[in-house]
Amino acid sequence: MRFEREQLLECLRVERVADALAAQDFGSADALVAAATDVATPLSEAEVDEALAAHPRIGERAAGEGAEARFSRAEQSSSQDPDEQLAERLHEGNERYEAQFGRVFLIRAAGRTRADILEELDRRLLNDPAVETDEVGEQLRQIAGLRLRQIWEDA
Repeated sequence: MRFEREQLLECLRVERVADALAAQDFGSADALVAAATDVATPLSEAEVDEALAAHPRIGERAAGEGAEARFSRAEQSSSQDPDEQLAERLHEGNERYEAQFGRVFLIRAAGRTRADILEELDRRLLNDPAVETDEVGEQLRQIAGLRLRQIWEDA
């Protein structure tokens, strides 16, 4: 099965990765995810920034009706929590992270609670910039894997 470049960009907004995958035919979702992981390892700092431009802050609702916004809303749904104290801590953590690293905090939110996300945010604030760029790249690959499996199922 082949996927259009735009579909692939909706899973991971990195032009180099989408171009490489769009030229291939895949026999399974596992093969697609494995190829994407290989091509996207590692992601350069510029590619991390390119991909992050398509992601809202964690804890904020993605705007729009496109596939990326729908993916994001679904992925963050498990992390929603009515606890205002947790919401405020997440907001403050996002601000600290952005001041420290100059980009939005990104984590694979699917399957994580807001408390889990805050714990991981606190841990990652201790990273140096190079380690954090690598961690963001890994989170982007995990998110892309989930999204690629979804477009495979929807095809």
